[in-house]
This record gives sequence, structure tokens and C-alpha cells, in this order.
Amino acid sequence: MKHRELMRIDQITRRELLGAMAATAVTLPIKPALAAAKYKRCNVTSAEGQKALASYAKGVEAMLNLPPANPHNWFRNAFIHLMDCPHGNWWFYVWHRGYLGYFEQTIRALSGDADFALPYWDWTELPQIPNAMFDGVLSPTDSAYKPYTDNLAVFTSFIKPALTQYWESLSSPQKSQLDTRGYKQVKDLWNDVTGNGVSGNEGFAPTCSARYLSKSNPRLDADTANAVSRFTVMSGLLPPEFNNSINYLSFTSIKTPSHNTAPPNSPTAFSVLEGQPHNLVHNCIGGAGPLDPGPYGNMTNFLSPVDPVFFLHHANMDRLWDVWTRKQKLLGQPYLPKGNDLKSFSDERFLFFVDGAGNYVLNGKAGDYLDTDRFDYDYDDKGFGEVLIRQEVAKLTTAKAPVVAAHVSANTASVAVPVTTLLGRGNTGNPRPLMAQVTLARPHGASGVRQFRVFVGAPVNATNLGVDSPHYAGTVGFFGPQMAGMHMSDQATFAVPFPTTLRSLAPSLATNATSANLAVSVTPINGEETAPVLKAVSIGAL
Repeated sequence: MKHRELMRIDQITRRELLGAMAATAVTLPIKPALAAAKYKRCNVTSAEGQKALASYAKGVEAMLNLPPANPHNWFRNAFIHLMDCPHGNWWFYVWHRGYLGYFEQTIRALSGDADFALPYWDWTELPQIPNAMFDGVLSPTDSAYKPYTDNLAVFTSFIKPALTQYWESLSSPQKSQLDTRGYKQVKDLWNDVTGNGVSGNEGFAPTCSARYLSKSNPRLDADTANAVSRFTVMSGLLPPEFNNSINYLSFTSIKTPSHNTAPPNSPTAFSVLEGQPHNLVHNCIGGAGPLDPGPYGNMTNFLSPVDPVFFLHHANMDRLWDVWTRKQKLLGQPYLPKGNDLKSFSDERFLFFVDGAGNYVLNGKAGDYLDTDRFDYDYDDKGFGEVLIRQEVAKLTTAKAPVVAAHVSANTASVAVPVTTLLGRGNTGNPRPLMAQVTLARPHGASGVRQFRVFVGAPVNATNLGVDSPHYAGTVGFFGPQMAGMHMSDQATFAVPFPTTLRSLAPSLATNATSANLAVSVTPINGEETAPVLKAVSIGAL
């Protein structure tokens, strides 16, 4: 393969992305649009999005001013996430859809704007926090938060008595779920607020450092900018199934016994979109990396909804799920779990939501939130990814089994990849996306390392390579710490798309051999030496 065939990632256009992804493409006619929903979630950069932010600020201020015993209190709302949020499993999207839907109702009620719909932050097109999110109560560093989050003692005095009273009122099914999560009593939950002696594990963040990014420094760092790039996000929208044991063929993360538990016999497995844009945006805003080993801002840990930008971030994640769903429907491909999996997925109980009237939702199930119709909203067409709906759509054939690494040592894996996989082409002549499954040990204790760069063909013992390296493939990260009370897997597998810009691949692709050896390595983003964390690598093509 000649160098002129390699595209630079920062020059990839939508046409090139679709071409590179369309080795087995079919073009289907666009179906007529359905009737518009009652509420329209708009890009925050649009005039409609800016108008929504004004109502959002009114609602946030009203929630801040409510007493802590009120379930609509701003911090009580954040504790729903700490107590019940699923991450790294296939309930990630559907749980957050329910959480955002009820939150949206609450802002509608408290702001006085009956038409309010959450704006979304499309970080692919705007890789920095929107300017208005630094104004007033839309920033957790604003003085309006200080009476509650000035320091841990103030926060404890304000919220813990009401939280304890709420805990004592919980039903047996609620307490059973919390027990499964590792919270046998309220003090176990509170340990995850304080970090239980590990500064980087604190769910709480004081007002002065509640958000790392600032008005003078609003941009996502280079690792996160790559994670939200067109190439990475498009790769996350291409999987042909809702769930698959090969995580780069799965839109969602791994199937687990419940939304509160890790997989019993395998590592946690993150989908592309959860393991990269979701996790890294959280970490970047909270300061993971620059502030290692902590403490961090709110967005880095499980009290992240204390930062109002959380809801714009997750609105975009929900929008991408909607884009993927519409793509699947257009192609006549499955967009939900298949067979018996659909029932077990749908029957999972979510017991901690609060609706817009302040009522506890005690009979909710995942199946209630499979569609945006549940909350009668849809999205405008101004976000990245709509190209999959507007134009041709790549329909992917069943991929061959991934190639398992033959040897892993000292954070480097040597993988013999068949040239047919590296050069696999359809009738368009375009290469299929090359994907890697990279399994890492989850960092423990006070190490503070949450994010790792993945390289291909990097020089031996190179530890200071950055995203500008020709060997750089991407950055993966853990969201939230290995908290003491929560049952998390000791390992996690991330799906990493290999951009065609990797010049380190060019020599291998130019040979006539039947296979090519690729050296895949990982290093912490701070460049410091670390104990071996790389456990396995496998490579295949979409």
C-alpha cells in the first residue's frame, strides 16, 4: 500500500468516512419522517439551544434553592446517579435515557418553560465546553453553590441528614439493589462521597475546584479531542448489533446479570462510544490527567451530575443512540437485543428515578425507556452522525473472528494479523475499518492512572509519545475509580478503531506476506512508568 493512499485523520471528510466504512455498503431510499415529537432537543450552539439554556439556568437555580429533603433538590438528583447509574454494561444508554427524561420534566416544571427540552453538546463539532456553560449556575464553581459545597464539612452538614432519612425510607427491593451494588448501609454510600481515604476517589468536589476546564481554558485536551473526532464517533456508530460478545461489533457495552453488577466471568467490555468519547469527556472536564492522582472536579466521579454540563454531555450520547437506532431501522437491521435477551434486558428494574412532579418512580423498567417516545422528544438534525441517515449507509457483513495476540509482555502485544484482514476490501475498493480489542487491568488505589494511550509499532521502551506520534491509535480511559463498595471487574476491554493514518502500518501493508506483525502497546497519558496493565489484544475488521 502506498503512502499516498493513507488519509490524515484531521483531513477526513464525511464523504471519505463513508467511503472507508462502505466496503459492503448498500444504499437504501430515505423513508418518510415520522410525525414530530412534542419536544425538540437542539444543538446548544443553535438559537433554539441558547434559548433552552436560559430556561435550564432558571431550573438549576430553583433546584439549588430547594431543601435537601426535597427529591428535586440539585444534589439529591445527583445522588440518583451515584446510587444507581450503570457504566460499562448494556444498560448504560437506557438508564441514562430515563434519568435525563425525568430530569428534563423537572426543569420544565421548575423553570416555568413548558416547552423546555435539553440542549445537547455535540463535542465532535465543538470540542470545547460551550461558552454559556461558564455563566452563573451553569458552572458548579459559581458562588451559588458555595453555601452547599464550600468544603466537605459544609456538604456533609447540608445533605447527609436528608440522605440518611431517605435511605431509611427505601423499600426492600431498593435496598436489595443497593446491597448488590456494594452499599449495605448509608455509610458505605458516604465512603464513595469522601473517597474513603483516597483523594482521587472522592465523589465530592469543593466549589473552587468543581470543574477543571475553565472559561480561559475551555477546550478538550488532545486525547479527548481524538476520542470525540469524526473518525472515532463514526466508528462507534457502525456496529451492526445492539450487543455482541465482540465489543467492536456491539453498539452497547457488555451484557451483565444486572445493571449493578460486572460480568461474572470476563472483563468489562466497553463499546467505542462509551469507552472513548463518554469516558474521556467526563475525565477531561474533571481534570483526570493534569490533576492526577486527584482530587478532581465533579465530572470525573459518580457525583458528576452536580456539574450542569453533565446533562448536555449525556444528551449527546443519547442523540447518538438515536442516530444509530434510526440507521439500523433504515437498513432493516435489529436495533434492540435479540431473542430472549430482549425480555431480560427490558425487565431490568430501575427503582430510583424521580419524575417531574417529585414522585418516586418505583415500578420502572428498562423496557420503559427503549424509545424516545416515552418522553415525547426527538432531536434536530444539526449534530454529527446524521450523515448516516441523510445519505448512504454502510451495511456490514458478519466479521471474521478477531485475531488473538500471540504474546503480551511489558505492556506490548505482538499480533500476527492476516494481510486479508489488513487489506480487506469490498467492491468499492475501500478498506474496512481495522478494530482492536485492548484489555487492561483496572488501576487500583491511589495510582491515579485512569487513561492510556494505544500505539502501533512504537519504538521499544518509548514512554513519552503523544497524540501527534505517527504511531498513535487512540486513548482509552476508565470513568470513575475502583470504589471500595462497588463490584467492578479487575480488567476492562476497550474497542479501539485504528485510523488509516497510522504510518507505522504502511511497511506491513506494503509486503506480500500472508500476515503482518503489529506491535500494540499502551502507556499512561502522564508518560510515567507503570506496572504492566496490558492483558490481551485482538484485532479484526468491521
